Amino acid sequence: MTTPRLLLLTDRRQLPDGRGLVDTITRCTEAGATTVVLRELDLCEGERAELAEVLAVCVQVVSARTALACAAGVQLASHQPISDARGLLHGRSCHGADDVARAVGEGASWVTVSPVAPSPSKPGYGPPLGTDGVRRAVAAAGGTPVFALGGVELATVAGLRAAGAHGVAVMGIVMRAADPAAVVVGLLAELEGR
Repeated sequence: MTTPRLLLLTDRRQLPDGRGLVDTITRCTEAGATTVVLRELDLCEGERAELAEVLAVCVQVVSARTALACAAGVQLASHQPISDARGLLHGRSCHGADDVARAVGEGASWVTVSPVAPSPSKPGYGPPLGTDGVRRAVAAAGGTPVFALGGVELATVAGLRAAGAHGVAVMGIVMRAADPAAVVVGLLAELEGR
């Protein structure tokens, strides 16, 4: 699996009325997104597997919490044992430097740290780490890629990168957008310093 600068997390419940998840992800890949973390955890395993197969035609799929046959990797929850990745490349959701150090020590290929700011997708989840928390997470990661997640906005990407984040992981900013492709283009431009 290639480690991108942008991880796009799915949540079809945040999509505007009339827009489907596959269409949204297709538009985002056409705009340059290369990797999606398939959440949709309310679906049964078979439905998630079918959705992953459809998405894998146009994008690298990372499955949230459970391994799927066509997925390039697994994004584990902070409390999940590494054995749940079943030999796949895996990331770990972390909420501070101690979580990051533990995940890296257990062999995580990348980590997300969240929330970096208040997040409309998970209101009240926190406290926000801010750029100082991202710096501490990056130091604890010892070179393992760190993705800033939670409350990421276009205007904050440069500061998160300056704090050492390898990239950003986003959900609501894209899922709720009237033009998700334009948001992806903007995020990638910020991540590449354009």
